[in-house]
Amino acid sequence: MHKIVIKKEAYFIISLFTIVSVLSCSDKKKTENNVSFNTKMKEQFIKDITIAISHLDSAATYINNVKKHFHHSRTYFKKIEPIVSALDSENYGFLNQPNILKIEEDDFTDVKIKKPSGYQVLEEEIYTEAIDSIIVKKHLNLVSNRLKLIQKNISFSHLKSYHFLWLFRKSCIRIALTGITGFDSPVLENSLEESRIVYRSLKTYLAIFEDEFHDPQLLKNWNDEIEASIKDLNGNFNSFDRYHFIKNHTHKQLSMWNQMVDDWKVSFPFELAVKNDANSLFSSKTFNLTYFSDRNSGKITSEKIALGEKLFYDKNLSAEKKISCASCHHKEKAFTDGKKISPGVTRNSPTLLYAALQRAFFYDKRAGSLEGQIISVVENKSEFHTDLTSLENNIKKDSTYVRYFAKTYPNKKITNVEIRNAIANYIRSLTPFDSKFDRNINDIERSITKNEINGFNLFNGKAKCATCHFAPVFNGTVPPNYKESEVELIGVPQQNDTLDAVISPDLGRYYVYKTLERKHFFKTSTIRNANKTAPYMHNGVYTTLEEVIDFYNRGGGNGIGIEQEYQTLPPDKLNLTDQEINDIIDFIKTLDDNSLNHTAKSNVTSIN
Repeated sequence: MHKIVIKKEAYFIISLFTIVSVLSCSDKKKTENNVSFNTKMKEQFIKDITIAISHLDSAATYINNVKKHFHHSRTYFKKIEPIVSALDSENYGFLNQPNILKIEEDDFTDVKIKKPSGYQVLEEEIYTEAIDSIIVKKHLNLVSNRLKLIQKNISFSHLKSYHFLWLFRKSCIRIALTGITGFDSPVLENSLEESRIVYRSLKTYLAIFEDEFHDPQLLKNWNDEIEASIKDLNGNFNSFDRYHFIKNHTHKQLSMWNQMVDDWKVSFPFELAVKNDANSLFSSKTFNLTYFSDRNSGKITSEKIALGEKLFYDKNLSAEKKISCASCHHKEKAFTDGKKISPGVTRNSPTLLYAALQRAFFYDKRAGSLEGQIISVVENKSEFHTDLTSLENNIKKDSTYVRYFAKTYPNKKITNVEIRNAIANYIRSLTPFDSKFDRNINDIERSITKNEINGFNLFNGKAKCATCHFAPVFNGTVPPNYKESEVELIGVPQQNDTLDAVISPDLGRYYVYKTLERKHFFKTSTIRNANKTAPYMHNGVYTTLEEVIDFYNRGGGNGIGIEQEYQTLPPDKLNLTDQEINDIIDFIKTLDDNSLNHTAKSNVTSIN
């Protein structure tokens, strides 16, 4: 008898597709056009995926020409990427995964450890000094078979115009946030050419929807913008100006996309991670907090935020009435505490700014929501040292809180659910996106320097920081789907030592499920406001940004003598110059939020 485990996220996804199905069945408008563009999309897709498969099979047969056939197959894979990533995300993840173990931990009885395959793995295996033909052929066959599976089973019949709009925008966002960073071309760094391929494919698919345009000039504008983007994607990977590409192209494309939505008169059944009306990637209006929140969180309101802030600073919630949430998260230190290890716990205190924009919490990802994280703090003997029932009773005894809760949560009893929800909503309001960098890339001001721009470009290019710290949040939650918050093994030392370095004894993610292959893995934190959040790493081992970048420049733990089989950080030196290091630090300092100098702004939105 097989045990079937379905996560709450799965129920949510099922319910969303049920909604989409109902809406699709009830929407009879433009039925003939839908059939037409569905058919044309499928024809183009089958043509491209067939060529991708053919080159893989030829590579396996003619191993001496493996590089040529791999390159051609990869080209056609990038052409179908917008479609596969949207319609079959699981198989897309297989095809485009990094060359590290894939570990899925659903519960103690369901831990899956999968060896990687796909185009990234092939790239590393093919472009090496000595090719192992047996291993290469194995991966060629695995990738070919997976593409054949997609070719056989993918369906276009259910697609509506809004599905295309979503996948079109996702592709533009993916290019900006992972495509031009080298995320999926780790050896060849062929990211700029591959981004051009994706844009050409988008142009091909856009032509299929010509009849949807009421304004033909808008279609011409899109074709012109795509061609301009393709032209600007020429150049060297390390010297490419990513800052101006995002500012002048990606943000323009988001605005044009919204024009296209209006022109096509399309309505959406729900919102994805990025709001349907977003015009910028670097704005408090970019993200839909619903997507990242507990499904039962309800609406975020100014009343909930104000109540949550009061609770956040209230020491009476703890058993000895000596500690509050703010005890370890000081606003003037970007909601950290400035200590290597926070009192009563074993790790450094991470910032709460932008904490809402991730899918897992604590350094080891043991909590799945902000509300869940609060439970751990309440019950921790070294923190609040109480329980949820006592927490409720404390609030009920306070007449001021009783009034606040009656106003904020009408027709509801005061329970730990509402208490935790209020605190969580206050934390969700801490996503200001009002740093110097945000204001400049959004063209609100023009104060950013050449060195700071160069630092951003290095961060997203040569230094490879953005392959783990993804813009615009600069944490480990992977765009554009934002479904997974990554954990990494980078080999953080116990002491700030480069001669006799020993890895930190903290086993990180391993403690959650006792998976051996997850020893020393930690969640990738945001580097927004990093200038204010020293010391750094889970153990506070580094006190300056210079020390942090030196660690990465050496190749992480491997570069200082800490050898770990599963280190996810490439062990190669980055060879950054002193000036390049200074420029990266200058860029990081531009991510200090202006709101830290005054009352934090509320980012009020609706959570259904």
